[in-house]
Order: sequence, then C-alpha cells, then structure tokens
Amino acid sequence: MIRILLADDHPVVRAGLRAMLSGEPDLDVVADAATPDEAVTLAIDLTPDVVLMDLQFGTDQTGADATRRIRALDDPPAVLVLTNYDTDSDILGSVEAGASGYLLKTLPPRS
Repeated sequence: MIRILLADDHPVVRAGLRAMLSGEPDLDVVADAATPDEAVTLAIDLTPDVVLMDLQFGTDQTGADATRRIRALDDPPAVLVLTNYDTDSDILGSVEAGASGYLLKTLPPRS
C-alpha cells in the first residue's frame, strides 16, 4: 500500500485527487494539506510514502519551500509536484528542492 499526502491550496483539487486515487486498491490517501507548513507537519506526523505537492499556494511559501523541508527529514517521502505552471524555472526550482518529478494538472487523467 502506497500512503499519499495531498498538498494543494484548492479544496476542490484536493477532493478531486482524493476521489481519483481512492479507486486504486494499492493507494491510500492518508491526509491532505492546504498550506506548505501543514504539508510539512503532516509529512512528519504521518510518514507518507509520497507527497503530491502543488507549487503555488497563494502564501509567502511555495511548494518548492515545503519540498525542501520535507526532503530534509530523516527517511523522507518522495515528492511529486502537481502544477499548472510548466516554465523551466518553476520546474527546476522544485527539482532542485528535491522533488522526484512533476505532472501537469492540465494533462487528462488516464482512462
């Protein structure tokens, strides 16, 4: 079972991701976070295997900031960035922070 933490500032996005992932038998969404600080706290408390991280939270902190903090933990989870932003600087910043990769939110779900 892969334990997943969702981190996005939009409740509808979190709910949609949870609904989409809940149909997969090997995936368990253990929590969701609305802020970078909440994502870090939940990553510490719940020790998920993967964090699906948004890049922009509408706060002074970004998903790359939270990724950096999460990846600095002892035995950190993998972080996969989910974003609308596909510029090289946005993606490079998250990878430099320790993200394993990224997916664009604009891609259609697999059917």
